[in-house]
Amino acid sequence: MADRVTDTASSGHSPDFVHIEGLTKRYDEVAAVDNVSIDIRKGEIFALLGSSGCGKSTLLRMLAGFETPTAGRIFLEGQEISGIPPYERPINMMFQSYALFPHLTVADNIAFGLKRDRMPADRIAERVDTMLNIVQLKPYAKRKPHQLSGGQQQRVALARCLAKSPKLLLLDEPLGALDRKLREQTQFELQNIIKTVGVTCVLVTHDQEEAMTMADRIAVMSRGSFLQVGQPHEIYETPNCRFVADFIGNVNLLDGVLEVDAADHCVIATPQGRFYVGHGITGTAGMAVSVALRPEKIALRHDAPAAADTNCLRGQVSDSGYFGSFSLYRVTLADGTTLKVQITHSERHGRQFQRGETVYATCEPDAMVILKN
Repeated sequence: MADRVTDTASSGHSPDFVHIEGLTKRYDEVAAVDNVSIDIRKGEIFALLGSSGCGKSTLLRMLAGFETPTAGRIFLEGQEISGIPPYERPINMMFQSYALFPHLTVADNIAFGLKRDRMPADRIAERVDTMLNIVQLKPYAKRKPHQLSGGQQQRVALARCLAKSPKLLLLDEPLGALDRKLREQTQFELQNIIKTVGVTCVLVTHDQEEAMTMADRIAVMSRGSFLQVGQPHEIYETPNCRFVADFIGNVNLLDGVLEVDAADHCVIATPQGRFYVGHGITGTAGMAVSVALRPEKIALRHDAPAAADTNCLRGQVSDSGYFGSFSLYRVTLADGTTLKVQITHSERHGRQFQRGETVYATCEPDAMVILKN
């Protein structure tokens, strides 16, 4: 079982590129960001993930210099930048609206910041050409923003941010203005561009799929604090609390009590059934816990297994949905609890479970995460 920790990952990047220490932002008596500390490594994409109002955008704006911290400090490459105005920080921020100048061409939008910095014209032309190649928009250099698709506008905005070679790139809901299909495609494009340039990036999003796809590490936020920080697979596979388990992906949460706790296994009793888990949790018998079980880690079968006293729940299929590569079933158990089950279609004409059919939902001992309540 995972206890609450500040960071559950080590990705191999250089540490302490960005160091945030005890950062707090209060509005009257409300702490939008509450005593947050984290190190962001050079060259990584770090995602701040959470629902609206959790403090992620406020934290990003403090990094940019648009908000003044109530308490705490921010360091970039060892230098404190907490008191430096935003226009003097080697940081660029891309907003959800992109904020492109409608009267300027793609090339002139990218060159805008360079001209304001009075860079020589030949260097500006060279830098703009480089950025157009990186974002694959060279054929569109003379077009205006309204002549581009949403994904192309997003790449222009990114190129404009990267043109000045910032040490830190801040992205605030960068794909929020795109439709779902284009957003899925652009996630990989955006990640590849950032990695090609090698800039360190902090990404704010409420979209868990976006964070899981793009980020090297994710900080899940709630009420101004970090609940868990780690690599995407760690956040998904070993959530450290109910909120993280429920916020990231689909999950079945079954409340129960700890019956047996040994070094190599534990047994959890719930109203729905008993679970044998392939590891101990360092708990005490009778303590309240929850079993977190992902839908794709459950198997459905028509007959009861030989050993059905643990890790086997009997119920009826109450609903189902076909999604091409998998089907999602809702199984109603005897006590009325609904269990979500995702079955991958390994065969083209795999057998489907029908509504009203009695089924047995089973899982392996290593499929579950046990959360202390």
